[in-house]
Amino acid sequence: MPERAFDRIVLIFNPAPGGTPAAAAARLHAVLRERLPGTPVRLAPTAGPGHGRVLARSEAELPGDGRPLLISVSGDGGYHDVVNGAMEGGGRAVCAVLGAGNANDHRRSTRTEPLLRAIERGHLRHIDLLRLQVGEGSDGWSRWAHSYVGFGLTPRMAIGIERGVKGRYSELVSVARVLRSLAPIEITRTDGATAVLDSLILANVTGVAKYGRISAGPSPDDGLFEVLLLPHAAKWRIGLMTLRAVTIGLEPEASVARYGFTSPHAIPLQIDGEVLEVPAGASVLVESVPRTLVTLG
Repeated sequence: MPERAFDRIVLIFNPAPGGTPAAAAARLHAVLRERLPGTPVRLAPTAGPGHGRVLARSEAELPGDGRPLLISVSGDGGYHDVVNGAMEGGGRAVCAVLGAGNANDHRRSTRTEPLLRAIERGHLRHIDLLRLQVGEGSDGWSRWAHSYVGFGLTPRMAIGIERGVKGRYSELVSVARVLRSLAPIEITRTDGATAVLDSLILANVTGVAKYGRISAGPSPDDGLFEVLLLPHAAKWRIGLMTLRAVTIGLEPEASVARYGFTSPHAIPLQIDGEVLEVPAGASVLVESVPRTLVTLG
């Protein structure tokens, strides 16, 4: 067996009683302790939203010659926290996700082998991350995305799904309600081109926003991401495009390494499940940072 690629394993999860993450984390913890008796394995329950980011950063910053394997037992949002914490801690940690959430786009899109087998083999791989920068100077802020950044329809869909009843049919009904109140977004790209859109998605994986699909699959390690545009249109046309997104998939407009714009109005954004807002007039830049996330599975 090759030399171990990590010196300890930390399982980061939401400990809500009866929840899928807590049960899945307990099962994986037991199996890993049996299969890898020489490797410390620890459960790290979160205390609330965003705490996974704090836990991941603390683990990544610990001194030593080795590095941790941080496993997010979660959906896209929990893994988003872990990836951001690991990058803030210096990017030394190995990150992986055991899909156990409401949306598992990243795991479905990037899986190459079962997670347990990948852990035992210890074979690492590197994939791209998207870096989102909003604003500049002291008023600016940034995030890392493992899968996608969406503006307009995507975050509003996420809010509608979160407020509605869970389940595929009920969630799609919630999305239909969102379409009725959808307001377009106005952007001016860094090259001066302007557009009025219902949705803008910058994606590094084939699955976005739980039900959306990209027909021509992007590669998570080619230094590029896909641009998907929905120009402002009548509500029935948006509905047809949404139906296409959840069935055969959308065709990307382009594959790029960076995409920047401004908007005269505040616009919502969704980044790997986290819903935020871009202030009016703030600059937005999304860049692919090639092969910067160390992962397995």
